[in-house]
Amino acid sequence: MLFNSLEFAVFLPAVFILYWFLFQNNIRWQNGFLVAASFLFYGWWDWRFLILLVCSSGVDFITGLLIHKSECNKRRKLLLGISIAINLSILGFFKYFNFFIDNFIAAFRLFGQEFNSYSLQIVLPVGVSFYTFQALSYTIDVYRGTLVPTKDPVAYFAFISFFPQLVAGPIERATKLLPQFYIKRQFDYAKAVDGLRQMLWGLFKKIVIADNCAHYANDIFDHYENYNGSTLLLGAFFFALQIYGDFSGYSDIAIGTARLFGFNLMRNFAYPYFSRDIAEFWRRWHISLSTWFRDYVYIPLGGSQGKMALKIRNTVIVFLLSGFWHGANWTFIAWGAFNAVLFIPLLVMGQNRNHLGKVASGRFVPGSSDVLKMAFTFVLTLIGWVFFRSRTIDQAIHILGNIFSAKIASAPTVFPGLIFVLILLLIVTEWIQRERQHGLDFSDVRISMPVRWSVYLFLVLVIFWFGGEQQEFIYFDF
Repeated sequence: MLFNSLEFAVFLPAVFILYWFLFQNNIRWQNGFLVAASFLFYGWWDWRFLILLVCSSGVDFITGLLIHKSECNKRRKLLLGISIAINLSILGFFKYFNFFIDNFIAAFRLFGQEFNSYSLQIVLPVGVSFYTFQALSYTIDVYRGTLVPTKDPVAYFAFISFFPQLVAGPIERATKLLPQFYIKRQFDYAKAVDGLRQMLWGLFKKIVIADNCAHYANDIFDHYENYNGSTLLLGAFFFALQIYGDFSGYSDIAIGTARLFGFNLMRNFAYPYFSRDIAEFWRRWHISLSTWFRDYVYIPLGGSQGKMALKIRNTVIVFLLSGFWHGANWTFIAWGAFNAVLFIPLLVMGQNRNHLGKVASGRFVPGSSDVLKMAFTFVLTLIGWVFFRSRTIDQAIHILGNIFSAKIASAPTVFPGLIFVLILLLIVTEWIQRERQHGLDFSDVRISMPVRWSVYLFLVLVIFWFGGEQQEFIYFDF
């Protein structure tokens, strides 16, 4: 069930009404209803996916209780290892089986050994990378002693399967989200209204920006041999706006929807294209995944402690894993490696935490230095997105070779002016709102009701009038 679908437009109000008017006086009934609604939401794609979700999550629920109960350290490590192995095995089979088989055959072919090609027609369960990592964080936190495992299976499955963020995040931590299922939830009008505003902004980013940019980005990348360097650069630009509008739009809708039900989800995007270096970009892009790798991979490996060689090793591992998490293709690994190469000089020079505050804080117009830094960082991310979007390394090299050549001087053969107007609307709005949580966050400013409703009506009209052809969310494939 897509957030931008008619089914969801019917599903959400029905769930909202039943949740608040039928089950508001009983937390357990509310949680149970959320589990049922979430299973319906997830099973809308394929009911068989539910079996995998319940089984993999159930393993972590039982394992968490056993780890907490055990006083033997070896047994606790064994149980944690079983949980990690099962989760990663499920993820590895559904997402990476054919990738490893194909590369195994290719490796032996280099030595003159031929194997019959063998692959399975595996359907990738929607959101498996997200809920697997969320369940893993639960078990790991129980092992570390930072979380007491719940004995309430209803609250646990509500936490794992919570429908707003089940399919594409944010990847929540049990220490933050699970306790919210224990306390009585009262309807908060202000929180609900802000949630609706954030949902509206997310729909604008998805339907107007991402879906329109997708039309041109897909055409240019799918027929890259037919376009000159400037058009290929435009394709990379459109994909950068597509993936941002698509993924941050999903996160906005997810966070806003959760607020309708009295829950607070973590922020997943903080205007990343206003970053002044690549380190700041990664503090602002897909925050829930970046911090997950920081807390469960980077720090356990030693983090920033020890010699510089160790820091560099840990950084490379995290970026390569981040790339591989996105999919079974060498282009994703190349994208991760490219970002590692950009990040390491900042780490070596001790400049990876130079830009912790908001750019041009308290001012509307940024300084020339900030403008140049943001522009340079954005160009670097465009290069990375070429690897991310390309189907093969050869395609990425071909596209970048044409962009960084004399062919860039030719005029682009594609130039949809209307999309640039819509993109400008996005950029200006988010620049004005960059010190707030989202593009329509009016919580700390006084705006008259007629002005607010004019903004809402304008965005609704833009969505209906200029919305592109409906596209699935990009991160459903990850």
